[in-house]
Amino acid sequence: MAALQGSCLCGGVRFEVTEAPDTLRYCHCESCKKLSGGAATVNARVPSTAIRILEGEDLLQTFRPPGGSAKTFCLACGSNLFGGGWPESETASVRATAIDDPFDARPSAHIFVRSVAAWETLPDDGLDRFETTSR
Repeated sequence: MAALQGSCLCGGVRFEVTEAPDTLRYCHCESCKKLSGGAATVNARVPSTAIRILEGEDLLQTFRPPGGSAKTFCLACGSNLFGGGWPESETASVRATAIDDPFDARPSAHIFVRSVAAWETLPDDGLDRFETTSR
């Protein structure tokens, strides 16, 4: 697989993912909703070692919510880039919206559906649903 290129909204952070995502999932946890400003994030799971920062490492900021995993974003534009404990964790989440190149993975599940908001409706898309995580 050729490396997938990614970036933040302002272009200050550029990265590549050197391994194909093993899963792509919608996350509906409270942290992801607040980070994204929407109903969920869509995350590609890869080994943390497969994420290589090409530019803008000085713009990366990591937040560790109580009881949750680390989330990394761009200080300049606020783009939500990585989660799942990156870079310390064995596997991490790359926000699918930050990957610039097309890739073939399709979502396989909705995770943390216990946190679905009253205003949120999960689509009837046939994907697996998990109260917490599918790991």
